[in-house]
Amino acid sequence: MTSTVPASLPRTADGPALQAVLLDMDGTLVDTEGFWWDVESEVFADLGHRLDPAWRDVVVGGPMTRSASYLIEATGASIPLDELTVLLNDRFEKRIATGVPLMPGAARLLAELAAHRVPAALVSASHRRIIDRVLDSVGRHHFALTVAGDEVTRTKPHPEPYLAAAAGLGAEPWGCAVIEDTATGVAAAEAAGCPVIAVPSVAPIAPAPGRTVVDSLEQVDLAFLKARVTGVRRPSARPGPI
Repeated sequence: MTSTVPASLPRTADGPALQAVLLDMDGTLVDTEGFWWDVESEVFADLGHRLDPAWRDVVVGGPMTRSASYLIEATGASIPLDELTVLLNDRFEKRIATGVPLMPGAARLLAELAAHRVPAALVSASHRRIIDRVLDSVGRHHFALTVAGDEVTRTKPHPEPYLAAAAGLGAEPWGCAVIEDTATGVAAAEAAGCPVIAVPSVAPIAPAPGRTVVDSLEQVDLAFLKARVTGVRRPSARPGPI
C-alpha cells in the first residue's frame, strides 16, 4: 500500500460528510476489463484451451488467484496457479505498456476531486506491478493512497481493502464514497460500511439500500458524491476488525 496522505480531511461535527473517494481500477477508472479477458483467452489458447465466454462474468472483478483458479478448474489446464498468475500479469503488463484508456468521465472526476482537495484512493484487486503500470499512464498525483490486491491479507470481496484505504486516509468508512464496476467490488465496499456508486462494466448490478447504480462516470460529480454520503445513516460503531 502506498500513500501520500494529506494532513487533515474535511469533517463535520454532526452527521456524515464526504471525507474521501475510493475508486476501483479495472473497468471503473480505466477501460481494461476487456484487456484482461483477452489476455486470459490468449494465455489459455497457448495452453491448448478455449475459454467459454460465459465464464467472463465469473472471473471479472475478482482477485487474480480466484480468477486463475477458476479457469484452471474449468478448462482442466495442467499448470500451477503461481505459474499461471505470472503469465497473466506478464501478458497484461505488456498489453498496457503504451497506456490505458480512461473510462468516460474519469479524467473530469479526478480533476474535480483534486480541485476541491477531496482525497482519492485507488483500491484494486490487481497486483502492485499492474497498478504501478496503470498509474504511469493515469497519473500518480491523482491519488493520496493506493491499495493493491497483493498487499492485503484478504482481497475483494472481503472488506479489508476498503477498510485499509479508509484507515490509511484517516477517514471513516461511511464517509468514503466508493465507485465500483463489479458485484465483487460492491460486496467488498458494502461490507466495509461504505456508500457505493456502481457503474457496471460487464455484468449488471441491481440498486440496493446504500447503493446507487449509474450508467457512466459522466453522471458522477462531486455534488453527486456528497449527496450519496450525506444520505447514509451513520452507524453507531465501526465495522469489525479486518
